[in-house]
Amino acid sequence: MSQAGQKNSAWTISRRTVLRAAGAVGVVGAGAGATVLGAATNSAAAPAASAFAHPGLLHTQADFDRMAAKVKAGAEPYMEGFNKLVRNGRAQSSWRARPLERVVRGGDGDNVAQFYLDVHAAYQNALRWKVTGDTAHADTARDILNTWSETLTALDGNADRFLAAGIHGYQFANAAEIMRGYEGFDLARFQKMMLTIFYPMNNSFLTNHNGAFITNYWPNWDLVNIASVLAIGILCDDRAKVDQAVTYFKTGEGNGSLKNAISVIHPGGLGQWIEAGRDQGHALLGIGIAATICEMAWNQGIDLYGYDDNRFLKGAEYVAKWNLGESVPYSPYVYRKGAPGIWSGTDTFTEASGAGRGQVRPIWEGIHNHYVKRRGLAAPYVTAINAQVRPEGGGGDYGTGGGGFDHLGFGTLAFTRDAAPAATRTEPPRRAESEPTAAAAPGVAAGAGAGAGAGESAASGAGTASGSGSGSGTGASAAPTAPTASPDSGVKPQGGAGQDLAATGSTGIAAALVTAGAALTGGFLLISRRRAGRGA
Repeated sequence: MSQAGQKNSAWTISRRTVLRAAGAVGVVGAGAGATVLGAATNSAAAPAASAFAHPGLLHTQADFDRMAAKVKAGAEPYMEGFNKLVRNGRAQSSWRARPLERVVRGGDGDNVAQFYLDVHAAYQNALRWKVTGDTAHADTARDILNTWSETLTALDGNADRFLAAGIHGYQFANAAEIMRGYEGFDLARFQKMMLTIFYPMNNSFLTNHNGAFITNYWPNWDLVNIASVLAIGILCDDRAKVDQAVTYFKTGEGNGSLKNAISVIHPGGLGQWIEAGRDQGHALLGIGIAATICEMAWNQGIDLYGYDDNRFLKGAEYVAKWNLGESVPYSPYVYRKGAPGIWSGTDTFTEASGAGRGQVRPIWEGIHNHYVKRRGLAAPYVTAINAQVRPEGGGGDYGTGGGGFDHLGFGTLAFTRDAAPAATRTEPPRRAESEPTAAAAPGVAAGAGAGAGAGESAASGAGTASGSGSGSGTGASAAPTAPTASPDSGVKPQGGAGQDLAATGSTGIAAALVTAGAALTGGFLLISRRRAGRGA
């Protein structure tokens, strides 16, 4: 951390030995029921409240029918998108799984890459089968899913284990949902794996946040675990888990809830995505995962895209505009990191970060096609950035590090659709409760590493705070416009103590510990270090 960053931080170390927090596996309150749409344009009719539509995660059968018909007809841009899939090395029917009993992300024995390569191979082969009807790809996808559900017993590692459970939980569930009903696929065993290995970790994180302050983790940490809980709930026909995910996304206290991730609605309608002050790789990651959550919910008749007056669209427009090279307003954002009784610190972000600005991720097609094609709304910056990155590829097309596998991708093939006639566009339901369009954020957030993607190690927050480079770099933002609401300073500490808090600003913590004469060894506080290409 720079001297300027250190001036913005206040550190306290009360002890140095920390026990790993026990993960709670109970379902958090499943209140605030989801809004159910009457019908979903360009999709199957929304299901009754007690039923689930299958396939019904990122893709419905209507979506698969559209993809297959467009590719057969040689229509663009579908063919461009399909060719991206065909050229991907993981989309080949010759792929063979390499299952592990114990997947480790972060720390000694890290082997998560071996896992996520198979996850993406399963999804890509399943998608290729649905488009072409070639059962060789279906057999490959089925075999990958079956061998992993037969073999995997644990997810482990430092705090990054929660990222692995979230990112690859929602991805694996999507592959399985496509293969539901295929001959030889052991759906019941796969569901058991998701319920006993992935969900408990997702739930533990959303409930306890690894023993840290609830604001210690940036939005993407919550979002990937929300996405996994939602996907598992749909895959397993578990209404309580779906309600849990929807409720947290709408009104949860962590930074992953929409009201906190988009902390301020500026005049003119841009929604400030708090992680845009940190770096753009992570801001784009969060936007992409939030879009995934919205699409999976939509396919079950739940409109999260339209929640709180299209709040997500306002955040997506903000991040798109900044990454197109234009200026955006930024209201100063203060975040608090650490854990109760262990240490704490704060940093202030004063402008959108130039770090990673213009990074390409396969996240825009779904957002563009929902708001512009399904809904007929204006989304000029999302539309413009989508045109720049089209056609979207998938895992492995955006670098070989973990960040290149955060999103399933192939949105040009999967989400491109004709504009719905105005008379049939689905409008979001009115809000049941009165909510301000500029809800206050918690005012503090986690300090994870400023890296390219969620595949990075979780603990390098240096160089991201105001005065230490967060807002410097290409295209500094314009002077902030007065927001309609400003963040408050409330902090919600979580019970328990985390052994390996992520995103704690490792440089600053190390300096404080050295000053205090503490050693970082064995059972003491473990701070993971950022490796090339990994972090969240």
